[in-house]
Formats: sequence, C-alpha cells, structure tokens
Amino acid sequence: MSDPVRKPTLRQCCSAAVGSLHGAVRPRPVDERYLRSITDAGLPSTQRTVTVTALPQVPRSAPTPAVVEGVFTPSRIASSLTSFVVQHPEATFIVDPSYCLDAEHRAIAQLQGVIRPFVRPPAETIPTITALRSQPALPALDFALPTHAHWDHVCGLLDFPELPVHLHSIERSWAMTGPVAPVGGVRDALVDRPVVDYELDGPPVLTFTRSHDLFGDGSLVLVDLAGHTPGSVGLLAHTARGWILLAGDAAWHAMQIERVRQKPSFPGLFVDENRDLTFKTLHRLHLAMRLIPVIPTHDHDAARRLAAPDAEAVEPLP
Repeated sequence: MSDPVRKPTLRQCCSAAVGSLHGAVRPRPVDERYLRSITDAGLPSTQRTVTVTALPQVPRSAPTPAVVEGVFTPSRIASSLTSFVVQHPEATFIVDPSYCLDAEHRAIAQLQGVIRPFVRPPAETIPTITALRSQPALPALDFALPTHAHWDHVCGLLDFPELPVHLHSIERSWAMTGPVAPVGGVRDALVDRPVVDYELDGPPVLTFTRSHDLFGDGSLVLVDLAGHTPGSVGLLAHTARGWILLAGDAAWHAMQIERVRQKPSFPGLFVDENRDLTFKTLHRLHLAMRLIPVIPTHDHDAARRLAAPDAEAVEPLP
C-alpha cells in the first residue's frame, strides 16, 4: 500500500450516522434565494462537433436513499463506473478512466475502511482497459482527463502507464501534496506519468462561473463544479445531436440534480470535500439541466444512452 490516507475520526463517523438519519426525514431544502441569483451566460459558439461514447459497464443496484438524500421511490437505482471516450478532430481522449485490473488490491485497499463496503463495485465490473479493447473501432487514446482525483475516476490509469493526463491544477495540488493523501487509491495512478496542468481561465458558461476551452474552438469546454473535490470539473461537449455535460461526481445521479438533493451524510461526509459548495454546484446543475442533458458519471441509465456514437440522444428537461 503506497498511498496512505487520512483516517476518519469517531466524531466524523457519528456525525455521518446522525446526519443520514436526519436527512432521510428532513432533507436539506433548496436554497431558493441562491437559485434566483444564478445567471445563464449562454453556451459557447462553435462550428465543430465531437463524438462521446460511453464504454460498456455493468450496473450495480443501489438503494435510492443511499444516493439521493430523503428519496425512497423508486426503492433502487442503477449505478456504475462508466468511462467516456471523446473523439475530437485533433485528439481522442478518455474521461474518467474508472477501473483497473485487480482494483481491490491496487486501489480499494487504500481507501478508508468505513467506506470500502459502500463503494466496492460488483465483482464483474469491467476494467477500463478491457472495455476499450471491446471497442476496436475507437481510435487510440492521446490522453486521459479525469473530472476529479478520486480512485474510481483515475485507477484505470494504472493499466495505461505511459498515457498523459490532463488535470486541473487545483485538483493535482490537492491530491498530490503532503505526506498523507486526502483520499486513497489516487497517487499511484498519477505519479511517474506526463501530467498537463490546466486552469479554469475562461469566462462564465451557462450557469457556471469559470471555464477552460480545451481545444480553443468551443466544442469542448471544461466548467467549474467544485465542491465534491476542490478542482472538480464537468465537460461540456458539442455533439452532432446537441450539447451534453459530463458532470463527474458533482452528483451521483440525475435525480439529485432534478430535485436538488445532496448525497446523504453517509457517505457524503467522507466523499464530498466541501458539502456546502457541493450543494451550491447542484443548484447550478439543476438550472443547466433545463437547457442541456447532464450526465453524472455514476448514473448508469444516463450513460447507457451514450453507449455508441449513434445512440439515442438524451433530451433536456422541459
């Protein structure tokens, strides 16, 4: 184990348990005042389109209240560790290389013991490298782009040791600085490989305050989704069927965005670095979802509609 991680305190564990019970009965209410303060800066202008393909992945059935605070119907929803391949005229890259071979020993063993049973995926979960090999029509990868530095968004990199990574500079500093990592199962995937740092140096886009135009042509724009981690980003992609937003773990499921419901305190207190900022980001995603489809990485049903280039488009909410 080469990635030591902070250990939870008894107080944190108690707070998570009590918070989950309270949130199940009285979930955190929508901040209507904050919602009204959010402005729409509009979408980028571009003539180029890209292709976004969700790699094959098996779902895991999760209790809805364990994902969406205070929601019990339906009783269960489908979750998965989905990775996305994006084809741009100048490069092909993978968003959130999620799962490596032998992940139990190479990544999960480095997580806090209290959350391992919750985050451990099904035994038949498909490693990213295996999923890619099942899609021979896809071009070779030029780089990887994690939406954030959590184990289930980077550990697939362990099977691509030479693949460069594009990573938000704030996120890289947070994950890699100091003797003890803020989260486990991450550093081994990022060390000893080419890393291209970027800043969110662009103007507001849609409901998001900062952006970064990945290729300078408006077709792929990274937006600020901070909260889950300090440098979390989403990827706005202009496809032939319209705009979509890959939202990483700013929300685990579209239902959270639709209802503006945070993750329950367990495991939310252990996985969201800043719960208040994560909740504000949910408000921004809620308004954005009225304009374009928003696809959280772990929402299996949303990702499934991007399983092939000619897949059925996801429609925005009315």
